[in-house]
Amino acid sequence: MPRYFIEVAYIGTLYSGFQIQQNAKSIQAEIEKAFKIFFKEEITLTCSSRTDAGVHAISNYFHFDASSLPSKQILDNINYNLNAILPDDIVVKRIYEVAHNAHSRFDALSRLYKYTVYQNKDPFVADRAYYYPYKLDFDNLQHAAGILMDYVDFTSFSKKNTQVKTFNCIIMKSEWMIKDNLTVYNVEANRFLRGMVRGLVGTMLKVGTGRLSINEFRDIIEGKDCTKADFSAPSRGLFLLNVRY
Repeated sequence: MPRYFIEVAYIGTLYSGFQIQQNAKSIQAEIEKAFKIFFKEEITLTCSSRTDAGVHAISNYFHFDASSLPSKQILDNINYNLNAILPDDIVVKRIYEVAHNAHSRFDALSRLYKYTVYQNKDPFVADRAYYYPYKLDFDNLQHAAGILMDYVDFTSFSKKNTQVKTFNCIIMKSEWMIKDNLTVYNVEANRFLRGMVRGLVGTMLKVGTGRLSINEFRDIIEGKDCTKADFSAPSRGLFLLNVRY
């Protein structure tokens, strides 16, 4: 049976996460509902990854199997019709056929996130960034971000009761930048733990304000104790930018 990838983007504010959850509103549930309305049959989607409640995505993926999807030209029209059914905060960007054994989760080589912080009150970014009106030492922020690539065990930045076999992640990119008066953290890794990016951001902001030293930041990483990290950075500032295959 042919297999297809579906690329989507969404504003996660009103949703409990990307993956379907019982008695909760999710991105997956909304898209499966739209598929059922359009195709008049149940189509089950498989997620590339989970994103927490309130997290946004510029590009994220599902895969699904279907025996009777039409040509690419008609698929483009299907995108239009699905988007007419979907709520305004979710968009189907494209649907395309892949190898029968391609997997949106297990074939992913890396995922790229950004987290945005603003320090001067600005209503135009308030629902897409974290208002943090404290003086930041940018060099210390950047130093802390670079340190992360020295490590692979990120137990300290995984929320309690995370059900995983290993807390090891390979970080390929970790850097802060200033753009349009916003302070933005970009991080790419082969995998992420539950709450990991928000834990990294919250803890690094403590380094940036001088409440933690660089050595204390290293101690938190090496201590493998999530109670020492700061997960207070809100989900609204976090975007999944891309899943690389």
